[in-house]
Amino acid sequence: KSLILERFLDDGDSIKPGDIAFIVCGSQHSLLQAERLVLNVMQRMSGISTETRKYCDAVSGFRARILDTRKTTPGFRIFEKEAVRIGGGLNHRMGLFDMIMLKDNHIDFAGGISEAISGVQEYFKRTGLSLPVVIEARSLNDIETIIKTGGVNRIMLDNFSVPLTGRAVEFIDGRYQTESSGGITLDTIRDYAACGVDYISVGALTHRIRSLDMSLKVI
Repeated sequence: KSLILERFLDDGDSIKPGDIAFIVCGSQHSLLQAERLVLNVMQRMSGISTETRKYCDAVSGFRARILDTRKTTPGFRIFEKEAVRIGGGLNHRMGLFDMIMLKDNHIDFAGGISEAISGVQEYFKRTGLSLPVVIEARSLNDIETIIKTGGVNRIMLDNFSVPLTGRAVEFIDGRYQTESSGGITLDTIRDYAACGVDYISVGALTHRIRSLDMSLKVI
């Protein structure tokens, strides 16, 4: 049966304990049938948005933007990425179809950085596709090879320390977008942002989340 919803809060609004998000009216059966599913989704997505906002606030004043990753709950990627966006973050690629990401295993299987990039460019020529290309760098030597090879849009600085990130950003010198990734926490993220990176990706936004405490009460 139909339910009537009166909403008091919108997506992205700040909340405090005791706030009422909405009032819903309808049959007891319909309310009880939908209660747990709705609360489970709202609690988890609100937790993701809240955590994302913490990370975004932590880098305020710097150019760095917060990205999610594909470390999402199976079947819930769209919802969780939307929760990141509502919290102020940006969405990384949705899947394997909207961005090419060359990570360590891809590079190693291809035989090296230059070979991996060449393989992608050949794929583009064969298919007529044109997608952003992000490549992972594990050292300053990797970055030098990437710059010499070209053919990418962004260099991901994987598990770089803060001092090494600063050196990498200086060396890249704006020729490519930069992304810091790997083990970055709320305690360290501002230091990474201060290095001048364009993006910081945080897998914990979607896979290490504490859901908000919400309940549906009869009035």
